[in-house]
Amino acid sequence: MSKRIIIIGAVALGPKTACRLRRLDPDAKITLIDRDNLISYGGCGIPYYVGGDVADLEGLFSTIAHAVRDASFFKAVKGLDVITRAEATTINRREKTITIRHLDDNDREEDLPYDTLVMATGASPIRPPIPGADLPGVYTVSNLHEAKAIKESIQKGEVDKAVVLGAGAIGIEMAEAMSDLWGVETTIVEMADRVLPAALSPNMAQIVKKQLEDNDIRVLTSQRVMKINGDPETGITSIETENETVECNLVVLSAGVRPNAGLARDAGLAIGRCGGILVDPCLRTSDPSIFAGGDCIEVTNLISLQTTIMPLGSLANRQGRIIATNINGGCDQFKGVVGTFCIKAFEMGFAKAGLTVDQARSAGYDPVHALVTQFDRAHFYPDSNLMYMKLIADRRTRKVLGVEAAGYQGDSVKARVDAVAALLPMEIDVNAICTLETAYSPPYSSAMDIVNNAANTLDNILDGYH
Repeated sequence: MSKRIIIIGAVALGPKTACRLRRLDPDAKITLIDRDNLISYGGCGIPYYVGGDVADLEGLFSTIAHAVRDASFFKAVKGLDVITRAEATTINRREKTITIRHLDDNDREEDLPYDTLVMATGASPIRPPIPGADLPGVYTVSNLHEAKAIKESIQKGEVDKAVVLGAGAIGIEMAEAMSDLWGVETTIVEMADRVLPAALSPNMAQIVKKQLEDNDIRVLTSQRVMKINGDPETGITSIETENETVECNLVVLSAGVRPNAGLARDAGLAIGRCGGILVDPCLRTSDPSIFAGGDCIEVTNLISLQTTIMPLGSLANRQGRIIATNINGGCDQFKGVVGTFCIKAFEMGFAKAGLTVDQARSAGYDPVHALVTQFDRAHFYPDSNLMYMKLIADRRTRKVLGVEAAGYQGDSVKARVDAVAALLPMEIDVNAICTLETAYSPPYSSAMDIVNNAANTLDNILDGYH
């Protein structure tokens, strides 16, 4: 009898798992279930659709050959069954069935049997308990429907002033999208003392803030939004912080996400300290017949050794491949992350991997860092520009703990951080970065690359030569 695999969630991890599994097992009966009618899309591309870099919404859920990835596509091309507009409500682990509710069929319920179940339920935006957060004109960036509504509202001329609550990656990208293409007067409000507080240290975050302000985005840090003013009929008029009132007619909530682990919790699966589903290195839950991955699980940070949430489509896709391999009898493992991250802010690119100084200290290390500035190419090459890099290590062991970089060539910034990120799980010391071999040509780098110089400087500091 063919294996029956049910996958709950059809955005990133779900389709990747299903397609890989179909390649490995042509006879398996594979069913994907999603509560939305739009599936298999690049959610991280939403700000670029709003900002016009992606011209049409379909671009976010189309193949490179421009085929729309919908239920019919997956059935015809991949041999997969996809049930959209259906919500999984209950997992019966003893009987190995799930109950789904058909949202467009009078909430009709149906039980589906499985041999293996995959939880790809993702995460939901946190909606802070702020008075007025439910008014029309207040959006989270949670799906393509909200993305379309935001863009259409701007296109109709209904928005001339916007406020983004939260200066994480999505918040910054949405602020740039609205300000840069549409000329919307945009303000970011962040309760922490800097932008990207979970990703960058204060000095690197200050460069991001300056980029935003140089491009006419107002940034208010260390401020909490107390109220959103408006009317249910006409929408919003302003937000109130602890210090001032900011006029606006659109608000984007970007206060982080929360794993969609309620279904798993109700089924008795183990849940971690961050509220995500706990999995082993094979991405199996506490029930050996149920796997999970993507935004709904907790992963181990390989530097701090603490579990965390990493809601990234890149991770979800890599995990999906592992899950499919293991369902088919393999033993691939996902051991954890080093927290690699990158973002574009107007003309500059920013990236990090590992821990910031504050995060390293919280994890029990004694962090020491070096911050260097040099040209991103040979200084004599035309159009060279400055790049900044921060390297962090533990004082006693000299173990490299993290790296941050910023510059005007975003691809180059990302490449350098990626090079260090690949080494971090090996618990390398600073000398390994001092001698790291990098490619050299004047149009692309200096003879002594900034990665090596950052390590050399940190080596000097650790040895007392500063």
